[in-house]
Amino acid sequence: MQSIVASMRALALRQPTMESLRLLHLSAVSEAARKGTREKARKKKVKVEVKKVGFIPHNQRNKKINVKRADKHVDDSWKQVPKDDCYVGRYYRWPVYSVQEAIQCHRETHHPSMYNVPKAPLNVDIELNMQAEKITRFVDNFQRMAMIPHKFEHGEERKIIVFTKGNNEVLEAREAGASLVGGVELIKDITNGELLLSDYQYIIAHPNILAELVALRGLMKRKFPNPKSETLGTNLAEMIVKFSSGISYSAAKDEYQQNFGLITASVGTLDMDGQKLEENIKFLLQDINTMRPKREGRFITRVLLKSPPSSEQLKIDPYVYVPEMWDKSTAKVKKQEETKKQEEPAERQEAAASN
Repeated sequence: MQSIVASMRALALRQPTMESLRLLHLSAVSEAARKGTREKARKKKVKVEVKKVGFIPHNQRNKKINVKRADKHVDDSWKQVPKDDCYVGRYYRWPVYSVQEAIQCHRETHHPSMYNVPKAPLNVDIELNMQAEKITRFVDNFQRMAMIPHKFEHGEERKIIVFTKGNNEVLEAREAGASLVGGVELIKDITNGELLLSDYQYIIAHPNILAELVALRGLMKRKFPNPKSETLGTNLAEMIVKFSSGISYSAAKDEYQQNFGLITASVGTLDMDGQKLEENIKFLLQDINTMRPKREGRFITRVLLKSPPSSEQLKIDPYVYVPEMWDKSTAKVKKQEETKKQEEPAERQEAAASN
């Protein structure tokens, strides 16, 4: 009996009391652990939304569908040349017209007896090979202003603000047709908020005011004048005429075919003289050719003349006005000329800063 009583006492001492149990279950550690387990259980119970997909054939399931897109670079050199005036177009090469012939064709379709739009705009579609020097690299999208010899109504609002010092430069800019011309006082008006730069599409500056103009760099951002965009220079009259009456164009790569670029621009109206229209096209092509990458092969691949509302598009030969292939010797000369142009404003800027 004594041994049984001793074992009973030992068991009673070993068993935890109610107070110790309460302390054990009400501690912060146990609550955190319970909280974590409850959150995990809740996450498991969340229903996953299954997106309904249409019927997919068995041979296309769990596979990426590669859509075969046609190459946008049109090469019809393998097709035969038509021998007469009556043929199915898709089986033969595109006929190549001279600029004067193409303009005359569009004038005939816009005659009062047909479309009756004698002052229709003449548009140019220029296709580019945007491949850079390396096969895996491509020319970036670019936007430029091409200077043309013959003006026409482009239908765009182009306000130009010019920053310069000196009475002669101010008079030159005003006579050229600038919307607003000024110097240090104009910069103060902009910083005080009395004048908004957003009201002006183009900003041009002379190198003699570049040191003071740095204060507006944050407001101008990408519009800040620089030699590369040809908005900084000594010949203010030429720059103003270029941005007020020039051809604004942009080259953009295709979304699915990175080596294909397209430029669409207007070069005049059909009621203009044919020779003037041809000269405008020539200056536009030469300006585009300055963006040519340093590689072999063509940059401008095809040029089409269009005139809405007609859907007719006529192919012309661009290599009459620009070289077909890249020439190393001419590229070196152009590079030297560009470096000289860029060095001149930089030297003047340093001189102005030192003074």
